[in-house]
Amino acid sequence: MFAVALKAGSTPTYVLSDLETSSKLELVPQRGGIATRWQVAEQDILYFDEARFADPSLSVRGGIPILFPICGNLPDNQYTLDGQTYTLKQHGFARDLPWQATDQATTDAASLTLTLESSAETLAQYPFAFTLSFTFVLCGYHLELRQRFTNRSDRAMPFSTGLHPYFDVKDKTQLEFDLPATEFQNHLTGQAETFGGQFDFSQPEIDLAFQNLTAPVATVTDRHLGRQLTLTWDDAYTRLVFWTVQGKDYYCLEPWTAPRNAMNSGDSLLVIAPQQTLETSVRMTITLL
Repeated sequence: MFAVALKAGSTPTYVLSDLETSSKLELVPQRGGIATRWQVAEQDILYFDEARFADPSLSVRGGIPILFPICGNLPDNQYTLDGQTYTLKQHGFARDLPWQATDQATTDAASLTLTLESSAETLAQYPFAFTLSFTFVLCGYHLELRQRFTNRSDRAMPFSTGLHPYFDVKDKTQLEFDLPATEFQNHLTGQAETFGGQFDFSQPEIDLAFQNLTAPVATVTDRHLGRQLTLTWDDAYTRLVFWTVQGKDYYCLEPWTAPRNAMNSGDSLLVIAPQQTLETSVRMTITLL
């Protein structure tokens, strides 16, 4: 049995439930359409910093922030398009703006669609009229994010998009990785390096963009918590970013369609023709060990 309910509060939260498997997803449309909690068999899958979330002046640490129309940052937070310079902060504006809940269903799964429309605020940073519709689908131990990007402008719309999920972890030394790449760009050094299958968690920070992906799937096995994450994506995604900070109980495994600074370099940018729509999807599955 599936359900979608609205939990009232200072930040209204939608709760998607699969009662048969005790799975639950919580979404807060007004705060960037963020998924703040995902539970499988009553286990929390996501890390979430409640204190930072309570202060709107701070960027959210946790949940599943949405990245659009860029992933990562730009030099001096600027890019140039058709001879004009625009300012966009890291990861774009979608994760900071209020979304609207526009549709829901409980027949074959618990699903909720959130929509973001362009506005005078977005046009000042990104000169395209658009509609984004993200549908979160919860069924059993699976969570799928189906994304629709519609260009309502009269010219081609370039962009990149991604997700920034924070996965809960208690002992990073008990993580095992199966990633579809043997090389990465180190965001901290700017150097391309070879991946040997494990990470050095004694470093203060790890921030790597895996490239030349050989398959649309990655798995992380957490021996301490007794579960395995399987992350899959469609062919729009060309990078897989791994990020974590020493002393914090999270790791991020982020599918991106393009690398940092793609709005300037053009590298792997998605482009939608006028009045057309592009669809992408990302799926997360938890297996209990």
